[in-house]
Amino acid sequence: MTPAIQTNALSRSFGSVHAVRSLDLEVPERSVYGFLGLNGAGKTTTIRLLLGLASPSAGSVALLGLPIPERRQDALRRVGSLVETPTIYPHLTGRENVSVLRRIYALPERNVEHALATVGLTAASGRLAREYSTGMKQRLALAVALAPEPDLLILDEPTNGLDPEGIHEVRELLRRLPRTSGTTVFVSSHILSEVEQTATHVGILHRGELVLEQPLSALVEEGGWVRVGVQDAPKAVAALETLGWTTADVRAEDFRVAVNGAGGAAAVNAALAAAGHTAFHLSLERITLEHAFFRATGSRGDEAA
Repeated sequence: MTPAIQTNALSRSFGSVHAVRSLDLEVPERSVYGFLGLNGAGKTTTIRLLLGLASPSAGSVALLGLPIPERRQDALRRVGSLVETPTIYPHLTGRENVSVLRRIYALPERNVEHALATVGLTAASGRLAREYSTGMKQRLALAVALAPEPDLLILDEPTNGLDPEGIHEVRELLRRLPRTSGTTVFVSSHILSEVEQTATHVGILHRGELVLEQPLSALVEEGGWVRVGVQDAPKAVAALETLGWTTADVRAEDFRVAVNGAGGAAAVNAALAAAGHTAFHLSLERITLEHAFFRATGSRGDEAA
C-alpha cells in the first residue's frame, strides 16, 4: 500500500540552525502514528513542511501518494489538520465555525453535525466560540479538522488544554478512526503515556533527526528488564557485566538487567548464584515507551519532563 505520509531526505534550515535533518518518514495507511520528541526537536516544523505551510531546504514530501507542493491542493482536500493554536472565529458559533469549512468543501450538512457530535460539542454548538473554554476551543478545532471526513488527520498536540475527561475522549476517538473510517492519524505529542495508549506506530525525533521509527508492538514488549534485589548491588552488577549482561539504574540493594523474557530472568538468577550472590527479589519489568524514548534520544527523565 502507498504510505499515507512519505518523506525523503526532508530538511529545513533557518540560517545555521538545522530544524529538520534528512528526515525519512513512512506512515502506514490506517495507522495511528505517534510523532514524539522533546520541545524544540522539530516536530511542528516537520508538520508545517508536510502541509506545505513551509518550504523544505531539501528533500521531498508526499501525502496519500500526492507530491507536495506540486499537488498540494488535491492532497489537502483529503487531509484534516490541527496545528499549533486552534484557528477559529470567535464571533461565530461552534456550528457556524464548522459550517465555514462545509461551504468551502461543499460538504453535506450531516458532516457538520457528525463532527460536532464526535467531539462532544452538540449541546454547546449554538454558543459563540469566544465563550468557549480553552479545552472547548481545542475540541472545536478538532471538529473542523474532522468535518471533511479526511483520509489523513494531522494533529499537533491535540490534547492541549483538555481536562482528563476530554483527553480520554480524544484518545478513544483517535483509536477508533482507522477502524471505523479508514483514517490515518498522525499525532505529534510530548506526552508519552498518551501516545503509548493510542498509537500503532511511533517515530522519535531528536534534534531534527529521526532516531527511531517502528511499530509500537515491536518497541514495547513484556520481559525486557528484570529488577534484581541483592545485598550488594554494585558487586553483583560488576559480576554480571563481566559476563556480558547489560545493567542499569544501580542502587545500593537493587538494579535492572536487560533480558529476553522469563527465561532471561532465570539465567540472571543462575549467573548471580554462580558468582556467589543471592537474589532476594526478581521481577520482570515491561519496556515502556518512556524507556524506549530515553534510550533512543539519550535523554534524561528530568530533561524530558
